[in-house]
Amino acid sequence: MQKLRQTINQVFESSGKYQRAGHFLDALLITIIMINVVAIVLESVHSIATEYYNEFLMLELVSVAIFSAEYLIRAWTCVDRVKYASMDCSNTQKRIRYILSPLAIIDLIAILPSLLMFFFALDLRFLRVLRLLRVFKLTRYSRAMQLLLQAFIDESSSLLAAFFIMAVVLILASCGIYLLEHDIQPDKFGSIPAAMWWAMATLTTVGYGDVVPITPIGKLFGGIITLVSMGMVAIPTGLLASSFSEQVRKRRQLFEDATHEQITDGKLSDEQLHHLEDLRYKLGLSKLEANKAIKAELNKRSSHLFCRHCGKRP
Repeated sequence: MQKLRQTINQVFESSGKYQRAGHFLDALLITIIMINVVAIVLESVHSIATEYYNEFLMLELVSVAIFSAEYLIRAWTCVDRVKYASMDCSNTQKRIRYILSPLAIIDLIAILPSLLMFFFALDLRFLRVLRLLRVFKLTRYSRAMQLLLQAFIDESSSLLAAFFIMAVVLILASCGIYLLEHDIQPDKFGSIPAAMWWAMATLTTVGYGDVVPITPIGKLFGGIITLVSMGMVAIPTGLLASSFSEQVRKRRQLFEDATHEQITDGKLSDEQLHHLEDLRYKLGLSKLEANKAIKAELNKRSSHLFCRHCGKRP
């Protein structure tokens, strides 16, 4: 049973000799997710939903069965993943930690609305829309999405600080425009919560134009808030961009370090190439980037060996 579990884990993780089978499984699941997203969108059209009701229901049943099986299998085999195998705790505790991980929660969200719809009499329209959250399952199969998710995690404290500052500025802007405009436009700025709509649209630089200050002092205040908002919006954007770039740099450096360790005598064996290809896929690097790193390391080693043979310093 343990050997079967390890084999299934290698397939789901696209590692070892089951790398090709894992790639095929990922492609199959991605296809099913995209079909589900398109089906949910089309199902919102009443005429289409009525005409193809049985087809949509069958697709939903099959999809929920597949996603549920995937969720349960991943929870069962997670104890053999490198991340959890090294933990000094029981298999039950490892599975609990996996179930509470972000990717496992996304997998659960993908099937939970449909399960609730099948077993409880709830608002079907609301649950159908929630099924669109299934698209977040692509995070597991998209390396770019994983990089972005990791960027959010790494910069979570900085982002919270930025959003806290934005919340303070939002309240100050709402209070300021309320004091300046509520006597002139009581229907639009009659209260601070009502003024928050204008403050939110201004701070995010959207500017819908449905609510605007009309007094000279109100317009001046609005201009100041608009200038402030340009810097406020740039803070979380800059944090994410910087973190995303750092994640890409770390993954490239990790692959270069692995290449340096694998190349010992100026060449790579088939087993070493297979290991590097497996690592390249896990890190989400392109083949061009990987080949460039391998070629650079091979040239460096060849130059080093040549200099040693000639008796010169490299």
